[in-house]
Amino acid sequence: MELSTSIEYVKGIGPEKAKLIKNVLGVSTVEDFLNFYPTRYLDKNKVYKIAQLQESSIEIQLKGKITSVQEIQTGKVKRLSAKFNDDTGMMDLVWFQYSKWMVEQLPINREIYIFGKINVFNNQFSMPHPEIEIEIDERKENDNRLRPIYPSSEKLTKRGLHQKFFQTVLRNICKEIPNLIQENLPDYMMNSFKFMSRQHTYLNIHFPKDLEHFEKANNRLKFEESFFFQLGFGLKKLHHKTQSHGNPFPVVGAHFTDFYANNLPFELTNAQKRVLKEIRLDMKKPIQMNRLLQGDVGSGKTMVALLTMLIAMDNGFQSCLMAPTEILAQQHFNGIKELLAETNINVRILTGSSKASERKIIHQELESGELSILVGTHAVLEDKVKFKNLGLAIIDEQHRFGVAQRAKLWAKNKIPPHILVMTATPIPRTLAMSFYSDLDVSVIDEMPVGRKPIITAHRREKDRAFVYNFCRDEIKKGRQVYFVYPLIEESETLDYKNLMEGLDHVMNSFPDYKVSMLHGKMKPAEKDTAMNYFASGEAEIMVATTVIEVGVNVPNASVMVIESSERFGLSQLHQLRGRVGRGAEQSYCILMTSDKLSKESRTRIKTMTETNDGFKISEVDMQLRGPGDILGTQQSGVVDFKRLDLVNDSAIIKATKKTVEKILEADPMLAKPENLVIKNYYVRYYKGKNKWSKIS
Repeated sequence: MELSTSIEYVKGIGPEKAKLIKNVLGVSTVEDFLNFYPTRYLDKNKVYKIAQLQESSIEIQLKGKITSVQEIQTGKVKRLSAKFNDDTGMMDLVWFQYSKWMVEQLPINREIYIFGKINVFNNQFSMPHPEIEIEIDERKENDNRLRPIYPSSEKLTKRGLHQKFFQTVLRNICKEIPNLIQENLPDYMMNSFKFMSRQHTYLNIHFPKDLEHFEKANNRLKFEESFFFQLGFGLKKLHHKTQSHGNPFPVVGAHFTDFYANNLPFELTNAQKRVLKEIRLDMKKPIQMNRLLQGDVGSGKTMVALLTMLIAMDNGFQSCLMAPTEILAQQHFNGIKELLAETNINVRILTGSSKASERKIIHQELESGELSILVGTHAVLEDKVKFKNLGLAIIDEQHRFGVAQRAKLWAKNKIPPHILVMTATPIPRTLAMSFYSDLDVSVIDEMPVGRKPIITAHRREKDRAFVYNFCRDEIKKGRQVYFVYPLIEESETLDYKNLMEGLDHVMNSFPDYKVSMLHGKMKPAEKDTAMNYFASGEAEIMVATTVIEVGVNVPNASVMVIESSERFGLSQLHQLRGRVGRGAEQSYCILMTSDKLSKESRTRIKTMTETNDGFKISEVDMQLRGPGDILGTQQSGVVDFKRLDLVNDSAIIKATKKTVEKILEADPMLAKPENLVIKNYYVRYYKGKNKWSKIS
């Protein structure tokens, strides 16, 4: 038997069962079966008494006899019920699905073991669908171990492939482990982390001797998954640093220094200065920069982006800034244009709705080099958009762009441009350490001077009159207010109805004030009109859907009321809240909810009222939603670790990252004899596996 042997040749399987298992579970080789891990284990070492029972989620074992069996019919639904006794009491066993054959097979008045989960109803204990084993004088030698329970499906069970089948097959395969499994970590790592051998690891993940052995095996597998994953990124980063040519930007010239001295509207924070220095050092080198810039809402990423583009100009290169939506591109454009108003620097915007006459000018100016800075959406990627010498590409919220789209941008110059990826969605540390390991990461972790933290409060329907009075008081002080309504994905009509009802309600409650409305279905020109009506201060109130999550900057707006806030995700609530608190005044975010909240909604609302820190919020968000959602659709399917849990295993991720960095620093080619075992395993199993994450 070898790892690549087809499972049909494994004892007890054969072609028919092999075909079924492959279709249902995707398991087709001996190696697949070894990596087909149990989801939980039964502890068959302890036998409980009925008198000791209490409600619990673990499966337990009892010893006793079935004394009677009967079929019970309620309406059209039949169930099978049996009385089970031991010397301390009696309980019910129940089957909701059963066959005539199964009823005939039930061992009545014989000593048996039953396994299963206990249910409690009206203080009565019962066990649905128990696993039954007839008492055997000498229980098998392996039964002192924890018994594995494998992922299964009704399709397999119906065809007779029960847990016992999987356990037997894996027992047969595990006997071959000494011939199948080779070590993939060097001795110095094994000793340093006190790992059990790889052979013992596989044995104890399938048939653990006890809980301690299971924990050791589980930790070793988690470490392995994280280590080789990090190694892939580490090698890629190393390759990039040595092989990816870039245009060096040695000069910091007049464009940068004049702007810095004369046009900077506020003093940069220390975090902004630190990040600029990191970017500056990257771009000096003849290697393509590949950097991720993380910063919370309002932390000043656009300013860093602009100063970086001015360095590109000082070195004779063009820059482009690409955003995923028109409204966001427009916001960047307006912000940059305003900052450059006192200079003669040419900036233009290119989106799907740019007119043909505008496009013509943009194309000409890009090719002649007259246009230094282009802001845009996906429209920038079109083949007919040609730069004279693109030296810097800044991508905002890059997870919304596909791999192929990004590659198009690199091809806009013979030597690919320096890359700065920006995100306003703080990424949880474990995700940043795992999925962005091939990027250098910069974090702006402080807010501009003079910004007051936003006060966030949770209010229910009964508090509405109080909330409205508070809004009126703020408007009297000369401030403005947002009312945000949720989008209910399933129904645009319902969304619109909700928004319209909300609009009526707000207009009736605030008859003395002007109200502007903004929603996603409006045409760009209508959106601009609605936005300007509010931004100019003419309207005191804006009623909107989540379309204002990005792209709206009104420093005078100091209150945001989020209706039905329990329907929003955490990161969305945090992004929305970031639309206020942009001026010097104290700002407020009021989360309105219904009286009844799910446990998860309560956690979200509580997190929002307790912290303004986007990084803390992102950690909670990941615990609630899982990593896949946070990485966005482009990365879906990549969080396919079998054992590693990105939420709870940060210590392991940290340790593997450190280990990989240390190894590659001392031995970048993994050529030392002691590291060959790592190299051989990596080449065989991982090479080319993480292409999906190619950022450049």
